Amino acid sequence: MGVPLIVILALLLVAFMVYASYSISSGVYVKAFCKKRTTDKIVALTFDDGPHPENTPKVLDILAEWEVEAAFFCIGKNVEAHPEIVERMFSEGHLVGNHSYSHCNSFPLMGVKKMVEDIRKTDELIANVTGSPVHFFRPPFGITNPLVRDALSQFNYNVIGWNVRSFDTMSASVDEVYRRVIKQIKPGSVILLHDRLSVAPELLSRLLRYLSDEGYEVRRVDKLFNIFD
Repeated sequence: MGVPLIVILALLLVAFMVYASYSISSGVYVKAFCKKRTTDKIVALTFDDGPHPENTPKVLDILAEWEVEAAFFCIGKNVEAHPEIVERMFSEGHLVGNHSYSHCNSFPLMGVKKMVEDIRKTDELIANVTGSPVHFFRPPFGITNPLVRDALSQFNYNVIGWNVRSFDTMSASVDEVYRRVIKQIKPGSVILLHDRLSVAPELLSRLLRYLSDEGYEVRRVDKLFNIFD
């Protein structure tokens, strides 16, 4: 006896909804910049969840050594705790974006009003440090849904996703993460990393050496997509 059509359709609908919410590149609820269509060997480096008091300055040192600009999507409570690091990011030419204040597991389901308050608080913290309004946002966990969509409709953001996910938060092995990332890199890639991790400085150094050896240019993500505010 075959599976009823209604069951198949229900399973397909559930699968689509999961894909739409958990794949930021789906564009179903929120349009995001995830990969530039190009044959030029250019990529962008992006970092989430900072600033971290020990690891982020090391990442910034390496970027300065290589004269590379990156994007940092900061958690508001970390901006509040370490404003001097955010000030350094901005002064050294990096893009500073909003990654929510709390980055709690319940963020995608917290309700539009509370979500807007959470996001706006982070905007204010970043603007107070940099003296510049925030125009870039990355949803926590990359999850989008109708609630996130409705909250973001109250802001004038460029939403930034990725197409190269390092999964660096799931492995302490630099070798493993490094191999995973370089297998995915293509012209126009947006690479997701986390500057809060202790492995971040070594991983970044190795990736920058690889990109240089392979003839890639690293551009700040807004410059990669020619986004001008």
